[in-house]
Amino acid sequence: MMELHTVLDKLKLNLLAERVESVCEQASKRDLSYKEFLLEALSLELCDKQQKGIEQRTTMARLPYIKTIEQFDFSFQPSIDKKVIRELAGLSFVERSENVILLGPPGVGKTHLSIALAVKAIAAGHRVLFMTLDQMLTKLKRAREENKLEKVITTLIQPKVLVLDEIGYMPMSREDASLFFRVITRRYEKASTILTSNKSFVDWGEVFGDPVLATAILDRLLHHATTLNIKGESYRLKEKRRAGLLGASQNQKPETHLTEEELLAELTTDNS
Repeated sequence: MMELHTVLDKLKLNLLAERVESVCEQASKRDLSYKEFLLEALSLELCDKQQKGIEQRTTMARLPYIKTIEQFDFSFQPSIDKKVIRELAGLSFVERSENVILLGPPGVGKTHLSIALAVKAIAAGHRVLFMTLDQMLTKLKRAREENKLEKVITTLIQPKVLVLDEIGYMPMSREDASLFFRVITRRYEKASTILTSNKSFVDWGEVFGDPVLATAILDRLLHHATTLNIKGESYRLKEKRRAGLLGASQNQKPETHLTEEELLAELTTDNS
């Protein structure tokens, strides 16, 4: 008959194998039934495996830092509907392979929220990947030069959640836009994409260097998507103002973000 430690090792119950003597001792002191003891022992192992899985998926996600929804200062950005964020945090959009698009000027919390949703997805067991748009395009262009483009695109399709940060900060060539389009098309209705951009949708024709291609990209992104328009001051400027490094904020004309229908109608009109 095999020893207990041998059985635990073969079942890869590593933590339980390390702590089995202590677990048995505690069970005896608390006079647990066999069923209660088994449940407690296996729950210990399960929690350990879940935590290691989260750590592994977090490493694979390549998040630049960890942020949570609980850390977000909603009082500073009243334009954000907390109810919408709570619904997104429930991850039903991930189960339905829908997208999330966060629009707004620099520093208003777009990246924070995108990472917070990514952290929720990781905790729920989903595979996640975070990249800036520039990082993704650099990776794709290098793959094209090395005749590995299809392989790299496949790696970008596999994550259940792909976070693409900083869309619109730099203009794109038509080659860049075409590569971006291929990734979005391959992920369409198969997996969720979270995007952040400092540009309103009507400016995406300029960002992608081709209004027709921009319309095709937006058509796929917005078909199943939640869009958040964040209007407010930069957190970084707020902290500088608190420190007396900047003067009082000045009134600025709010940025206009068109609805999906208005955008597609305008882009279509521009190219008719």
